[in-house]
Amino acid sequence: MSDDHGHHKETFITKYVFSQDHKMISKQFLLTGITMAVVGTVMAALFRMQLAWPGEGFAIVNFFLGDRWAPGGVISPDMYLGLVTIHGTIMVFWLLTAGLSGTFANLLIPLQIGARDMASGFLNMLSYWFFFLATIVLLSSLFVESGPASGGWTVYPPLSALPQAIPGSGLGMDLWLIAMAFFIVGALLGGLNYIVTVINLRTKGMTMMRLPLTVWALFLTAVLGVLSFPVLFAAVLLLVFDRTFGTAFYLSDIFIGGEAISATGGSPILYEHLFWFLGHPEVYIIILPALGLASEIISVNSRKPIFGYRAMVISLLAIAGLSFIVWGHHMFITGMNPFVGAVFTFTTLLIAVPSAVKVFNYLFTLWKGNLILTPAMLFCIAMVSTFITGGLTGIILADNALDINIHDTYFVVAHFHIVMGLSAVLAMFGGVYHWFPKLYGRMMNKTWGYVHFWTTFICAYGVFFPQHFMGLAGVPRRYYSNTAFPMFDDFVDLNILITFFAIGGTLSQIFFLVNFFYSIFKGEKAPQNPWKSNTLEWTTPVAHMHGNWPGERPEVYRWAYDYSKPGYDEDFVVQTTPLKDGELDGGKSPGH
Repeated sequence: MSDDHGHHKETFITKYVFSQDHKMISKQFLLTGITMAVVGTVMAALFRMQLAWPGEGFAIVNFFLGDRWAPGGVISPDMYLGLVTIHGTIMVFWLLTAGLSGTFANLLIPLQIGARDMASGFLNMLSYWFFFLATIVLLSSLFVESGPASGGWTVYPPLSALPQAIPGSGLGMDLWLIAMAFFIVGALLGGLNYIVTVINLRTKGMTMMRLPLTVWALFLTAVLGVLSFPVLFAAVLLLVFDRTFGTAFYLSDIFIGGEAISATGGSPILYEHLFWFLGHPEVYIIILPALGLASEIISVNSRKPIFGYRAMVISLLAIAGLSFIVWGHHMFITGMNPFVGAVFTFTTLLIAVPSAVKVFNYLFTLWKGNLILTPAMLFCIAMVSTFITGGLTGIILADNALDINIHDTYFVVAHFHIVMGLSAVLAMFGGVYHWFPKLYGRMMNKTWGYVHFWTTFICAYGVFFPQHFMGLAGVPRRYYSNTAFPMFDDFVDLNILITFFAIGGTLSQIFFLVNFFYSIFKGEKAPQNPWKSNTLEWTTPVAHMHGNWPGERPEVYRWAYDYSKPGYDEDFVVQTTPLKDGELDGGKSPGH
């Protein structure tokens, strides 16, 4: 295949805006993801202030929200629900789905499998622009008169299906639904592209069992997305019909303002089934890339082969398969048949097994390794810690007899923020620090990386760990204020402590943002292979070029994890190094 790629003169627009180069699209996803993360984090800090000091005014709250939504610096109840909804939506979909998969699948899949680019550069570009369009629509909903969508990030009907129910179910909800529709289109285009690329464009010698675990994880993430996002699309579409065309998919016998609505015969439980059929694979769409990035970074910085490569691949496949049959655990309190509840309890507890396999493999990879504690490595070790902590509370929530007592309390908030939110964000930070030289050809500042890590890690646990105890005491989530319930007065001080940690964690991201944007322009120039890694992306030149490799595509002779292998001078053996006589691939020594 020729490497010309038709070298016509690139303009600013074709290079930076409507780019079809996977490396540029990766940066576009990353920068959009970071921008949205800032918006989502500021929102969280604002509503945390309301929870800590109910009814007290703050000038900063008024500065962000204005007199309409925060008169006298006190968030109005409507806006509080709006902030909680949009914060959840941004973090789950915009940052952790598109920001994580979009950035790293685009950057790593072609580079690590030895491909020139994605299977379709055009579809790849479209996937980003649909995502960007969704971003604009979602942010615009913050500026409409009736306020943004405020039915929680799950937007359960009937609240979201009846525009007259609450102010946040008006135009803001319409915009939320449109944004989600655009987002899903973008996610599907991207996902199909990633799948086709991994299956069809692997370089010579790159068998499926030689793929780095990052590619495996991103590949399975794309499969999950392609299978589950259409279901959410259907749920959103039916909700639009209920809102606009008078159908009753989700509505039944409701009285509002003293009058019965004309639509009857539907059930809001249908929406829950459709939403959570996406919603639980979605959790793994978020966590699998994080686990993949951690596999690569932990192996490189332990200077050891990843422990149990095959077991890691099988556990990824098992997690992806099982994720489709656990959604009912979100619905234990909807009055489901106890037998069905028991089935979902079983399947949910079953998915803990492959998750535990991953944890053991990480721990054994770290065990007795020559650990190089780069910022990326610290973030990935922290990710293993949060994955364990949050996973253990998941086992409690999986049991329907226990779940009934702590459903919709802060216990749930603590669980999913630690296992999904934190683990994915920590691995994403690890990924940015590790592959920054590949993205921008420069190194990020290590010292600032350490400061960022420790402040983030301590504040994150400070926010979410105490919430378990609030949940066990029955403090409900999403409430504007608990002042009407004297039994929760004991938790006022704890809420203030959590909020201090939340504000500290928000401010500590400034270390990252300054380091990130400064290093793009002024960071020290990166060598070709700064981490002495084996995977193919470090064989490409530092300066980006079309087609990734000058000349022929590299040929692969071995798996990606030959670190500290006996018989070699260096402690790493790049995948393009031919096998010696009698040497076996995949970490095996002769005689096995």
